[in-house]
Amino acid sequence: MHRISNMPLLRFAMFAGVLLAGAAAAQSPVATAPGATAPAGAAPGAPATASCLPSGDGYLRARVAGAIDAKIDWPNSGTRCQGEAKSVPPGVRLSFQRDSGSKPDLLFVFGLTGIRAGRPAHAAGANLTIILQGTNKIFGTLGDSRCTVDSLTQRPMKTAGSYRVEARGFCTQPAHAVRGNGDVLVSTFEFAGLVNYGSDAQLETAARQ
Repeated sequence: MHRISNMPLLRFAMFAGVLLAGAAAAQSPVATAPGATAPAGAAPGAPATASCLPSGDGYLRARVAGAIDAKIDWPNSGTRCQGEAKSVPPGVRLSFQRDSGSKPDLLFVFGLTGIRAGRPAHAAGANLTIILQGTNKIFGTLGDSRCTVDSLTQRPMKTAGSYRVEARGFCTQPAHAVRGNGDVLVSTFEFAGLVNYGSDAQLETAARQ
């Protein structure tokens, strides 16, 4: 089974949501992550080094237990992160993964309900999907009632419509295996990642909601 980095993260996030609903989706070619840069002295065409935020202050920290046991402490360098607005339910979706070689090789997808461009939030519901890449193991909370974002702040980035989104939260119930048995509990999490809300027209629509 190929590593999930063979498709854009956010497209896979939607793919993972379809899997959780019991449907299938098609893969697409890989795209270079925003903010990725080639290592100093690297030959032309060498793989880019991932960088979550161009400002250098992206990260993901989490405590994972159960079928996967790990203490996640991913800095900006070497971490791929993407984010976009979602419509059902309205909010945002963010994804995080490390460059190839990380053990365990995990992809985290957070779906946060009710988040609007530029606005802070408290006690927001969070839908969490965790994929163990290179395997068929996918764990999901199947909704936003098991995890909560305590606090969330946003800071505009240089690119129009893009924000640095920083949040911390917890889960009170585990994410269940989509196939087979097993549970994963993410007792605490905190992150700073990128969300691109899109065009000015989309931003104005979100602000009016």
